Amino acid sequence: MKKNILAIAALLTTSQLIVSCQKQLEVNPRERILETNYYQNQQQAFTGLVAVYDQLGNQSSGYLTKLNLFCSASDDHYAGADSPSDLGDMQAMNNYTVNSLSGAPSYLWSKGFTGVYRANVLLKKIEGINMDASTKARYIAEAKALRAIFYFDLVRIFKNIPLILAPIEPSAMFDVTQVAPADVYKQIEQDLKDALPALPVTIPTADAGRLNQGAAHAVLGKVYLWQEKWALAAAEFAEVNGTAPGASTYGYKLLPKFADLWNWKNKFNSESILELSYNTTSNMGWSNVGSREGNVMGILVGPRNYVPVIASQAPDYVSGWSVMPITKELFDLIHYDPRNKPTVANLDSLEKAGIVTYKHANDNTGYFVEKYAGRVSTKAAVGQLELNFGQNMYEIRLADTYLMEAEALLRSGAAVGTGTRAYIFFNAVRARVGLNPVEVTMDNIMKERRLELVAEGQRWFDLVRWGLAPAKLAFKGFQANKNETLPIPQAELNNTKIVQSKEWGGTK
Repeated sequence: MKKNILAIAALLTTSQLIVSCQKQLEVNPRERILETNYYQNQQQAFTGLVAVYDQLGNQSSGYLTKLNLFCSASDDHYAGADSPSDLGDMQAMNNYTVNSLSGAPSYLWSKGFTGVYRANVLLKKIEGINMDASTKARYIAEAKALRAIFYFDLVRIFKNIPLILAPIEPSAMFDVTQVAPADVYKQIEQDLKDALPALPVTIPTADAGRLNQGAAHAVLGKVYLWQEKWALAAAEFAEVNGTAPGASTYGYKLLPKFADLWNWKNKFNSESILELSYNTTSNMGWSNVGSREGNVMGILVGPRNYVPVIASQAPDYVSGWSVMPITKELFDLIHYDPRNKPTVANLDSLEKAGIVTYKHANDNTGYFVEKYAGRVSTKAAVGQLELNFGQNMYEIRLADTYLMEAEALLRSGAAVGTGTRAYIFFNAVRARVGLNPVEVTMDNIMKERRLELVAEGQRWFDLVRWGLAPAKLAFKGFQANKNETLPIPQAELNNTKIVQSKEWGGTK
């Protein structure tokens, strides 16, 4: 019988650096710590919390991430890579040939439910630990908020999922059943609301990456937005954004220069709300690529067989794998926008000018992702250099919440004319890059989100919640009333009470 994610052994793997905290775990990487013998004191509770955070930025050993899978599925990118058969799970997302046996659904399901499992274990075990009361309350709040984040992804991606709120005995694992999506959303909302009072208002540098109240409000706002609870969403984003641009209770401010968002040393800046952290010091190599401490996006998005011809004029890109090339449609849209240069690596122009050469690999357009492009100057000093880029990734940043609040206000029927809150926050995003103000309309919001958030994993989800995915993604094979979700992995259907979603031929 093939093991499914609900039958994960009760083990805590503590050999990894926290992905969303900067504190390192001092353990022997060959050891496995039995859950039954753990959670005896506050330090062990923190290590358990670290294990929950670790799943946020999880990268599979096959280089899959939530970001590159859903970027590949969007109209902003192709999967790219060397050939139509290279990195097949990204190709299946790009071509909408994914099925219940594909690796992408299995990875995303496993990533989410592993996070839920770890959160549930911590929430159960921490009850019996004698530790500082305020610290315990904070750990519980973080675990609940993280569980909400994992469930938000799971319900958006798969829709029909189990709702597991406590560790499950092995004898009961295969009796787990699915619940209505509305029940999952209700629990997500409750977890976030429960978490808010015990989360800190701000995070000191030493704890950068941990959740604060601002991050929880931002996630709750997104949860409401997805459910079209417009007024509730607007209220949550207002908590995050503050009374005026730059006046957030949580210290959030737009960076003056858009390009500075992508300086790999500029981690946890004033615009960052929820950020995934990576490092260059893990000594990750090809034999342990699954350790996931370095960010593999630097090598994935780089142009394949890149060779500077005129070194003095050529960017110092690392030769990469040509993943996520930017579509011609998006390039034409952003070409004359001030965000073009920090967003797009224009190999087409560099090649035509005789400055560089590169391989025209699968789905080549000549336009690559500049935001994450690995460079010789950003390589690690140790390990397999290509696998140890230290650039962090934004899960939520302030420009995103400004735009989402403007949308929520518009859709709730609030005033959006000149001088209104929606107008001010929406146009603050444009003003940051030197663009004149425009009206707050859905067309303008959709365009602004597309240009501002290129390659940040938001576009596919936006198209689905706007109901535009069937039209915008038809050229890739998207089918309405099917591809808005992914199929439940076959391993989860074998010998369990979980059933496939009706969109994918099932009965749920």
